[in-house]
Amino acid sequence: MFIHELNNWTQFSWDHDKVDARLAEVSQALGYLHGRLSMIGFDEQLKATAESVTQDIVSSSEIEGVSLNTRSVRSSVARRLGVPYEETNDALSHYVEGMVSVSLDATRNYMHPLTAERLFAWHGELFPPERTRLYRIDVGQYRKVGMQVVSGNMGRERVCYEAPAPERVPAEMEQFIVWYNNPDIPATPLKAAIAHFWFVCIHPFDDGNGRLTRALSDMLLARAENSNLRYYSMSKAIYADRKNYYLELERAQRGSDITNWLLWFLNTLLTAIKESDTVIGNVLNKTYFWHIHEDITCSERQKRILNIYLSGYDGKLTAKNWAKLAEVSLDTANRDIADLVEKKMLCPVHGNVRNVAYLPCYNQHSSLPFDDVHVDERAGQKYICITFKQQSYSERLTEGDLQSLAQGERTIEDLAYKYFAYLMMI
Repeated sequence: MFIHELNNWTQFSWDHDKVDARLAEVSQALGYLHGRLSMIGFDEQLKATAESVTQDIVSSSEIEGVSLNTRSVRSSVARRLGVPYEETNDALSHYVEGMVSVSLDATRNYMHPLTAERLFAWHGELFPPERTRLYRIDVGQYRKVGMQVVSGNMGRERVCYEAPAPERVPAEMEQFIVWYNNPDIPATPLKAAIAHFWFVCIHPFDDGNGRLTRALSDMLLARAENSNLRYYSMSKAIYADRKNYYLELERAQRGSDITNWLLWFLNTLLTAIKESDTVIGNVLNKTYFWHIHEDITCSERQKRILNIYLSGYDGKLTAKNWAKLAEVSLDTANRDIADLVEKKMLCPVHGNVRNVAYLPCYNQHSSLPFDDVHVDERAGQKYICITFKQQSYSERLTEGDLQSLAQGERTIEDLAYKYFAYLMMI
């Protein structure tokens, strides 16, 4: 039996003590995040929002098996938010523009009520004409056929979930929309988790239900924070744990208690909030990097590749990688890099002889401006910690940085600049 076959199935039950404890952790993490962001200006906050929204859109599509060009998404988001961005020659598809429209409408216009018409418009954005030519779906309206989620090989299929019959959908959605907009049930991360599960259970559209439910969750999270600036990507965290995402949904859809689903959602939200530190740090340090080098002239190609690395490129800055990203010869890449080293915008990594790697130069001081620089371990995670102007700061170290530190490729001073250079703008 599936949950929607129970009487009064939307009167969900859960273990309040367990869920409330996790909610308290989420509130604490959000408080820390917003406290950190209060130290920076609105322009930097908007840049961090553009990067987080980009990651959210790319990851939400990847969950459904659709790969998007991150640069194209980033340029579309940045353009709409009025944030400077690197020009790209990539053509923006109607689907990319549609995904951006849905995401920004949900998070920028979060206080606007949810209506069936608004959902239909979002659905139409996800399925522009060039996509619907490939396969037949009803766009901008509730489904008219039954829906099953099936797994397994042909001939050995297993029905993981069967949604309510199509004739039930309009009434089910009307009840959902009334609850979603009800001001007596305030927007909280808990309400976002319930909305996510409830909408997926109804599965009101032929396709696109997952992407729409994640947009609905983001809208409630924006309402909960009373802010249209987004600094973390829930979809990215879901994508990283997508196996358990589907597992917990299926378990909850076959039962009557949704405690485990709520705990999974809140745990994933905690992960997303903590991961946002990296995005925010990249945006802030990228701003600081160009601030201290604003009087130095470099080519558009050099600016473009530097920005890729400064935005958190997952790879070492070597001549070989530079040549690949810039689509130039290795000799040209070496000349680009040598020029930037001479201008003190890049520094060679300590100890490397062959295949030399480079780091962005943030240091314009004769001595390290931070005090008490050290690595600390908390709950199995390594953090780099500093004191600056008598205030303590810490950031979780990535696995790549921990490895570079252990191998002597980067010093702890290098990493202090990487994670905290932006503080020198304060």
